[in-house]
Amino acid sequence: MLNNRHLIQPDDLSISEIDEICSLAEEIILDPKLFQNVCRGKILATLFFEPSTRTRLSFEAAMLRLGGLVEGFADASYTSSSKGETLADTIRVVSSYVDIIAMRTPKEGAALLASKYSACPIINAGDGGHYHPTQTLTDLVTIRQLTGGLENHVIGFCGDLKFGRTVHSLAEAMRHYKGNKFIFISPKELTVPDYLISNILDPAGIEYEMAENLDDVIGKLDILYMTRVQKERFFNEQDYIRLKDSYILDTDRMKRAKDNMIVLHPLPRVNEISVEVDDDPRAAYFKQVKYGMYARMALIAKLTGSL
Repeated sequence: MLNNRHLIQPDDLSISEIDEICSLAEEIILDPKLFQNVCRGKILATLFFEPSTRTRLSFEAAMLRLGGLVEGFADASYTSSSKGETLADTIRVVSSYVDIIAMRTPKEGAALLASKYSACPIINAGDGGHYHPTQTLTDLVTIRQLTGGLENHVIGFCGDLKFGRTVHSLAEAMRHYKGNKFIFISPKELTVPDYLISNILDPAGIEYEMAENLDDVIGKLDILYMTRVQKERFFNEQDYIRLKDSYILDTDRMKRAKDNMIVLHPLPRVNEISVEVDDDPRAAYFKQVKYGMYARMALIAKLTGSL
């Protein structure tokens, strides 16, 4: 049962539960009007201690489309946390008002901490460099919709793989499905963290390889997951300037890719995908945005016990 559960990291959901949420999302995609009242009378709080456009608005649109209500904040400077209120106290207060909370924070582990003090389900909408499980659900729904399933894919993760929480979360989820192989494409300075390899992929026997040159591997890929080099994750601005343009996907590179490869990106992009790629039928990142709203609708409905 998903009712009244927290979602902090992808492994909080079993494979059958992930499939259940993805299947519900696909039902909603087919006929959204059937679900427009399932959360009537329920309230979602969006607590965003870190800037966000897509994720926050996606959560809000999801709840509103389910017939529920939304309250919250997009700037922590206007909250009591700016006066020194602890996260635990903030969560105790807010969870007494609402039925479910979506929270984003720059601090790793803050969502887990919040879940220990909340009287209602907490959804982690991103905690620093750790996890972003609803982006993972978005990615899974997108892959299912566009490829027909979650097995037997060669998935290339490209860009900032060290700090990219969306990469960590998707790799952790996709390792459960048979036949998937990962190719991690990044500068040495931004390669995937050791824990992802030693604690997650190696114990599961996942086949993977490391690459520094996108051109060398793009022809092998069924899915290319691009990420931006995130300035906010760097302590040294010179390192950011040196690495930010390392990998740019353009039409010339797309010529080397399979005709049925799909390109995903959690957004926002800066210049890692040229705008000329947007017209390529393999570019799926704007479809991905809409699928994310449906994935969050399914998740909210399940965690609130509405379906």
